[in-house]
Amino acid sequence: MKPFFLTGLVLVLFSSGLFSQEVEFTGAVKPVVAVGETFNLTYTVNAQGENFRGPRIPGFTLLTGPNTSTTSSIRSINGRTSMTITYTYSYILQATREGTFTVPAASVTVDGKVYQSNTLSIEVHAGGTSVQQQGQGNRTGGQQPSDASGVQSDAKDVFLKAYVSNDNPFQGEGTMVTYKLFTKVPIAQISISKLSSFQGFWSQNMLKDNERFPQYNQTIDGEQYVVAEIRKIALYPLKSGKLQIDPLEVECVAQVKRQTRQRTGDPFFDDFFNNSFFSSSYATVEKTLKSNPLTIQVKPLPQANKPADFSGAVGAFTFRSEIDQTTVKANEPVTVNYTISGTGNIQLIEQLDITFPPDFETYDPKVTSDYKTTASGVTGMQSFEYLVIPRKPGHFTINPATFSYFDLAKKQYITFTSPAYELTVEKGSGESGVMTYTGANKEEIKYIGSDIRHIDSQPFKLRKAGSGFMGSWRYILALLIPLVLFIGLLIFLRKRSERRSDVLLMKNRKATRVARKRLKKAALFLKEKQEAEFYEEISQALWGYLSDKFGIPRADLSIDSVRGVLKGKQINEESLDQFTATLNDTEFARFAPGDKVLKMDEIYGKALEIIEKIERELR
Repeated sequence: MKPFFLTGLVLVLFSSGLFSQEVEFTGAVKPVVAVGETFNLTYTVNAQGENFRGPRIPGFTLLTGPNTSTTSSIRSINGRTSMTITYTYSYILQATREGTFTVPAASVTVDGKVYQSNTLSIEVHAGGTSVQQQGQGNRTGGQQPSDASGVQSDAKDVFLKAYVSNDNPFQGEGTMVTYKLFTKVPIAQISISKLSSFQGFWSQNMLKDNERFPQYNQTIDGEQYVVAEIRKIALYPLKSGKLQIDPLEVECVAQVKRQTRQRTGDPFFDDFFNNSFFSSSYATVEKTLKSNPLTIQVKPLPQANKPADFSGAVGAFTFRSEIDQTTVKANEPVTVNYTISGTGNIQLIEQLDITFPPDFETYDPKVTSDYKTTASGVTGMQSFEYLVIPRKPGHFTINPATFSYFDLAKKQYITFTSPAYELTVEKGSGESGVMTYTGANKEEIKYIGSDIRHIDSQPFKLRKAGSGFMGSWRYILALLIPLVLFIGLLIFLRKRSERRSDVLLMKNRKATRVARKRLKKAALFLKEKQEAEFYEEISQALWGYLSDKFGIPRADLSIDSVRGVLKGKQINEESLDQFTATLNDTEFARFAPGDKVLKMDEIYGKALEIIEKIERELR
């Protein structure tokens, strides 16, 4: 039976591996850095992942991370359009000492399977600057030279600028840094290629990764720009003095006019609606934009009247405390809770310095945090729950606790003091039991009253030799049942393999239904005037329909490949052109001026019409 079982096991493993999806999960980091330098560590996967587990990173200070971002975009370069979807997990690290360090592999789960990234090596040198990598070009986002097609991009067409709400805050006072993208031309595929480092600050991202960029119009020197706030960070300085913020770098694809055409004087409106995306009067170019650096002069907190228990809290806070009971028996737990709430650097507040009576057994507090980011900064609460167990009867006093912070409005230190709690401990049951504790909750405490159990003294039951389980009909049946179940499992796996082999056919049959479902969802976003969600569903409906209907992987989708397949299916040129125009309108509609609702209605009608039209022609 052993060879049979081994053969079956091999078949099971082989059949389960037939349908594993090819996934790329890679890590990237700057190979050479300097001591004190801040840099990025990123992991990228080309499929939807979950349960990301980052590596242990010895030798470096973790400033933030992992931060998750998703990029789903359509890219068009000189007439060729492709679709890419990536998931990125990023860290911001700071080198602390010299040497060569190895970053172990990270892991992520895709469709139930765990993938591991490559290991990375980082060499840390002494000095204030890192060794520059060869081949690094100019990344300022300025004017670019003309190419062979006469395409030229002006530095004033699209640029990136950083603003700070307060460049002279107190140490611990929040300040807001906003990165704004200004453009006069349609742009797409905006992605951050290099994050700013916030050395000396605690930072909090104010915009979610999947959140729509806030946009508005602004006139500068008589020319109208579309302004998008692509990143907003709340910063809390951890030290005083002059602190520098490095530039942010962004990559995008811009649609610019060819140099051979004459401008009318307004580059944003000039022929924008009179030519299609693939018209000869326009071309797309890749641009790298770089924001301006920022300098923040942080004022030290005053030393006059500074409380001895001050731990760095800055803002506007309240302080309260409570105890669950004041009369207990010996060895019974008591919970004392202290809560700090308000606005400021509340997430940096450490646990309070509280002294309990020496006859109390105490444990580390259970810390509960609940805060959120708003336009005015970070607001919320921190709760410290202390669990204490009095071991002896008597009358005890829990001394008052204090909390001090620097009030920004009053420019002075404020100290709160909790009340003292009188606790009466009565004599317990008198049993010589002990308490065991494994956590911070009262429910996790167990009382053991005895530690010796009596041995069962009843006589053992004897049975005749040879009348046991071995060799009986039940023993033979126990051997046959697993064999029958195993054969049934092999038959089930074979049938499932046959069904899965027709996965392309299943996708083809469901393509129209999935596309209509997405269009129905887009109609709801249209009704609620949610622009970002609407355009995302329209784009996914069009590209997903073509991918499922014709069996083209989404990574290989492009205008050329789709046109070739549709021509082979006897789809006429008018339908091909209508599909191209609909994708073009969807990609650039968010930067188009005019009535947004009217534009959404128009795009929705075009998307619904082209899918139904292609479906009719395929029949």
